[in-house]
Amino acid sequence: MQQNSSSVNNLIDQLGKLPGIGRKTAERLAFHLLRVSQGEALALADSIRQVRENVRYCSVCYNLAEGPLCAVCSDGSREQHRLCVVEQPRDLMALEQSGAYRGLYHVLLGRIAPLEGIGPDQLTIDSLVERVRRGNFTEIIMATNPTVEGDGSALYITNQLHEFPIEVTRLARGITSGSVLEYTNREILADAISGRQKM
Repeated sequence: MQQNSSSVNNLIDQLGKLPGIGRKTAERLAFHLLRVSQGEALALADSIRQVRENVRYCSVCYNLAEGPLCAVCSDGSREQHRLCVVEQPRDLMALEQSGAYRGLYHVLLGRIAPLEGIGPDQLTIDSLVERVRRGNFTEIIMATNPTVEGDGSALYITNQLHEFPIEVTRLARGITSGSVLEYTNREILADAISGRQKM
């Protein structure tokens, strides 16, 4: 049986570390990269390098950014009195694609998950509370995923914000319980954000 070169085996191993990529898929991707032009393969390598070197978290909301502020925080036309709390930058992207929301965001960079050893102090909750204290928000929308951990995180944050004169709402349950925002279609997300409920 023919053996792969060490470089090919290394590429397969690295691709296999990506989420959702098994050994067979990693092999297919590796051999695809060997078939495409050198320019196309190196363009992929360069884009990975650029992302790792240039992308960081926004200093205000923790969305992905290439400067101190992300595109949302830099946009002066956004509704400054409304703040939507999400677990990850990909959730923010999903809500943006729905086109139904024009306010600001706060990314938690996770959710409270005691069984996985993730507590509130490992998230950006303190920054969120400070942001609400300094801002002029009238509504905080809890857009954490409709899972046990997402609901628990939303409840914890709601309790942290009880001293402020703001309305705290939750996305409507048009989103199936146990699902993930990233994989929810834009129509369901649009309905959920427009039909959000007070907590």
